[in-house]
Amino acid sequence: MASSDTPEQRERARRRRAAELLGELVPQSSTDETSEGWNESGGTSREDELLRDVPPHHG
Repeated sequence: MASSDTPEQRERARRRRAAELLGELVPQSSTDETSEGWNESGGTSREDELLRDVPPHHG
């Protein structure tokens, strides 16, 4: 960083360096926006899970 850099250039460089060190702190999409938990990702449904957990004496 040269002394002739503008404040905007220094701020961009600082943010770029922070992003390199810290990675993505706020994901671009939340879990609400994905198919995870909505049975669209090929996982088992909650009903299947409950049926699997039924004790033998409940048929």
